[in-house]
This record gives sequence, C-alpha cells and structure tokens, in this order.
Amino acid sequence: GITQVTVDKPIGVLEGLNYKEQVWMSHGDSVFTLPEGFVETARTGNCPVAAMYHPEKHLYGVQFHPEVKHTVYGMDILKNFLFAVCGLKGDWNLSDFIAESVADIKAKVGSKKVLCALSGGVDSSVAAVLVHRAVGDQLVCVFVDNGLLRKDEPQQVIQTFQEQMQMNLIFADAQDRFLKRLAGVTEPERKRKIIGEEFIRVFEEEKNKLGDIDYLVQGTIYPDVIESGTRTADTIKSHHNVGGLPEDMDFELLEPLRLLFKDEVRLLGEELGIPAHILWRQPFPGPGLGVRVLEEITAEKLTMLKEADAIVREEISKAGLDREIWQAFAVLPPVRSVGVMGDERTYAHPIIIRAVVSDDAMTAEWARLPYELLDIMSRRIVNEVRGINRVVYDVTSKPPGTIEWE
Repeated sequence: GITQVTVDKPIGVLEGLNYKEQVWMSHGDSVFTLPEGFVETARTGNCPVAAMYHPEKHLYGVQFHPEVKHTVYGMDILKNFLFAVCGLKGDWNLSDFIAESVADIKAKVGSKKVLCALSGGVDSSVAAVLVHRAVGDQLVCVFVDNGLLRKDEPQQVIQTFQEQMQMNLIFADAQDRFLKRLAGVTEPERKRKIIGEEFIRVFEEEKNKLGDIDYLVQGTIYPDVIESGTRTADTIKSHHNVGGLPEDMDFELLEPLRLLFKDEVRLLGEELGIPAHILWRQPFPGPGLGVRVLEEITAEKLTMLKEADAIVREEISKAGLDREIWQAFAVLPPVRSVGVMGDERTYAHPIIIRAVVSDDAMTAEWARLPYELLDIMSRRIVNEVRGINRVVYDVTSKPPGTIEWE
C-alpha cells in the first residue's frame, strides 16, 4: 500500500526527490542485504533497501512501484532513468507509432488475408482500424455474439462498424454453444479458458468459410500481458486475449497494441479517426459477463446481470461521470438474500455494484460515488430487475483486489 520512503541519496533515478516521499509498495518481501558493489539510496521502516544503485555498472533498482499514480514522483523517477541515466530522447509519438506499425503489419502479412476479433470495445476497435489501415480489404472482421455481452451491445456494434463505418463485418451468433460449454463450470480460470478456446473455434469455422486466412488480430494491451504473467512472475489472472488460446489454434497472432496502455490506445484511436463513443466505452473483459456472473453461468443469471448492469451504466452517464469513472458495472454473486417486497418475503439474488477510478488499470481506487446516485441505482435495480432484492457497493481498491471479481 501507500508507504513513506526516506531518500538518503537523491542521485541517479532519485535525483530531484525530497527526503521523504510517498510511494506504492505491494510486495510482501523486503531487501535487507545489498548485493556486492551496490549502494543503498532509499529505505522505509520495513525495507532497509527500498532503492539502490551500482556506481560503476550504472544499475538501478527500486522495491516500490514508480509506474503507478500513488507514487507521487514516480514519473520523475522513470524520466530520470530514461533521459538522465540512459540518455534517451523523448521523440516517440503516435504518428511514428502508426507509421511503424502499418509498415510492420504490411511486411508481416504481405498479400495474405487477416481475420479480426472485433468486440466493439476500445482495444479491438483500435486494433481493427490500425490493421485495416495497413492491409485494407485483406481484413475481415468477425463479431461473435457469445451471449456474454452487455445489453444491446451486438446491435450497437453492427450499427457502428457495418452500417456507419462500412467495414467488412461478419456476425456470428454463438450464444447457445458458449452456454452449453460453460454449463456447470464454476472455477474462474476454467471459465476463462473455455471462453478463449470457444472464441478461437468460432473464428476457425469462419476462416474455413472464407478460405485461406493466416492471421488473427487481437486487441491485447500491455496490462493484459503483465497480468497474465511470465515464466518468472506470478500469474494474477489469465486474460482471454493472451491466456485462453488453445495450443492447436490454426492462426498466427497480430497484436499491434500489446505494448500500449489504455490511455495510449485511446489517443491512438483519436489519431486514427475513430468515433468518440467507441473510444470512451468502458473497458470490458475478454470473457465478458462470464466473469461477472460468479461461479456457474446460466441464461437466467445473464438476463438479470445485463439488466442491472445497464442501469448502473445509464445512471453513471446521467450523472455526467462517464469520463471520471474508469469502470462501473454490476456483478452477480452465487448467493441469495432474504428480503421483503410488498407484503411478501423474498429469497433472491443480490447485485454488487463495482465502480473504480484509474489511469492505467494497473492500480485503481474504488469510486466515491454520491450516496444519492447509489440510492437511485439501488432502487431501480431492485424495482426493475426480476430476481434481485438487494444491492451492495464494493469499496475495495486494486490492490489488494483486482477490478474484476473473477
């Protein structure tokens, strides 16, 4: 969590910092002994070596997170490393990124066809437009309705990309097959894997209908890569975009956004001319509502969750908080609650409202929504959604919790 660090030697990456600074530490371990040749430059009450450097080899290490907003001067630390220590120049820009990405995609794809996994979310939309700029009509976009999307989302995607943007879009209705595969499955990681596998199977079938297609576009972004882990890092959760792919899939992946954070993806989308109503949609997990219906997924539970979730997002929009809230959504837990509605006792499901503010999804604070807004949401959900008799609000930040419940 938030920790005060004492900067003993404000040199190298710590140049310009005050004697006392606020940082974010989420590690459960501490460094007590310096490696040979290293010098301690900062410490905390629980961690004698919170930062260190090697004066001859110019190696630097910190035991906190400079990349998150809770480390007040974290960006200064990173700038010191990049520009003062490494001598780099800040000449990277989106126009260059687009030009380089387009050139790389053209060189890799050649004259072959590309299949795009288009969900209508920010990431897949930007990835699709970027690849389309590179290969034009060689791109075929496939939108899969897996039954796990938000209320009215399939219709909105078709209207935006097929009718307004005139993109080559194939609509695949796969609701029944997804629900059949997920029947009886309660373990979150298993659900994610099944959803990822089934997505690829649908694309393989569409590919067979279209003929010879070698590449699949996915909107993987950098937080997905980090949270899915590496051989040496703990896996927080496997993301649909990077962790649910079957080993025998018959595609080569194109992931043009995998080194960008969400804010950079939106800026890239603006540069590419994508409409604001697409770019400012809230982040939505690859497995969709499959990880917001906790434990087993059924058609009945999905209906309840879609209606409750639509109310949450509608009221956030009415309150003018769209740009302030990173994500706001509903979660359906696998429990029931006793209640009273009218003169009758009820035994129905509760709904959890989750709303967070964040800059990059690496860390997030629970949103301090006005009580009046929470009251409106609660009353509407209980009165309008059949099968719901209680509403609760999640006040957990990330860390320790992740944004999604599963």
